[in-house]
Amino acid sequence: MSLSRPHRDDVLIALAGLSGGLLLWGIGLGMNPGRLLDDEWLLVPLALMACLELLRRTRPGFGVAAGTLVLALDQCTQGSLATLVMYTDLMYAAVLYGSPALARRLPVITGAATLTVMFGSLALIREPEAILLGVIAGFISFGPATTGMLVRNHREAAASERLRAEQTALLAEMDRVQAVNAERSRMARELHDMVANHLSAIAIHSTAALSLDDPRTTRDALGVIRENSVEGLAEMRRLIGLLRDSGGEREAHAEPTLDGLESLVEQARASGGPSGGLSFALYDERPADAPQLPAPVELAAYRIVQESLTNALKHAAPGEVTIRLSRTDTALRIVVTSRFGGRDGPRAPGSGAGLVGMGERATLLDGSFEALPVDTDDPAVKLWRVTAELPVEHRGGTA
Repeated sequence: MSLSRPHRDDVLIALAGLSGGLLLWGIGLGMNPGRLLDDEWLLVPLALMACLELLRRTRPGFGVAAGTLVLALDQCTQGSLATLVMYTDLMYAAVLYGSPALARRLPVITGAATLTVMFGSLALIREPEAILLGVIAGFISFGPATTGMLVRNHREAAASERLRAEQTALLAEMDRVQAVNAERSRMARELHDMVANHLSAIAIHSTAALSLDDPRTTRDALGVIRENSVEGLAEMRRLIGLLRDSGGEREAHAEPTLDGLESLVEQARASGGPSGGLSFALYDERPADAPQLPAPVELAAYRIVQESLTNALKHAAPGEVTIRLSRTDTALRIVVTSRFGGRDGPRAPGSGAGLVGMGERATLLDGSFEALPVDTDDPAVKLWRVTAELPVEHRGGTA
């Protein structure tokens, strides 16, 4: 079996123990004079214990087991204090660097051995001084083992706290990234819904003014263009103010609600004149005594209707665009229908972001959304229907 290279600190400990033992031997200090093996025989266990110190980290279990045998051999010589000190270090290292099972067992084993030595000495010697033998055995074995256990527990607790702190920091960073992405998506939806409607009307009417050589049509188109450009600039300034806000006092502003749908439909009627014969009708079938909807639901519903009207102005064939609002005990239902199919006349390009944004608003409120063509009784007529259901009890999220 190949052995790992000893740690630098272990080499220094072994050299320090060996040097100290040689110094004590050189000045003639031995702990047990008159033993079986006298004089220089104490250098044998001293050298062996120093060699075992090189294994205190790499093979701590073997080191303490072999060290126990070496310590027993040392008792047959004059004995060296350095050998005893190095053995206590092996016991400490076995608990600190050994396996979890070894770390749990050694304090129990050494504690039992200490009590055995104490009561065994009392039984044999029957003198109070025999207690000192148990105390010495405790200092040599049980004391280092319990010290190693305390240090090991402290290190494991510190490592656990560091890991918990790293995990907390990672979760906080993930939450921050998710919050940033959610805020960016919300701002993108707001920018699209607030500005795209006005820009679409401007594009449609400017195209109509350029296409039709009619002074009255041009004047009407310019009026609509001016109205939508002013309103679009106001909305843009408000959104820029929100983006520049650093968390201090924010300028109060009113979020749009369903009470503003009539005005929204009037704007669509004004924009739909030159776009190819669109008409608009709003049917609010909600109960008059229905409770007030949560603000996020009101905002999401308003934006869905707004984007649906914008898409109708861009893409709908001539005909009526209807907006129906109904409410049950659990949900607000929005249905916007328009004629589906190609049409002549000016139209504005679309990117598809509006449908994505409407779906996101409904999903954030745990609602449902779909937009698709539907057949009618007349095979020549198809309708484009936008349907959204929003729970009336908002449970979280920002639409």
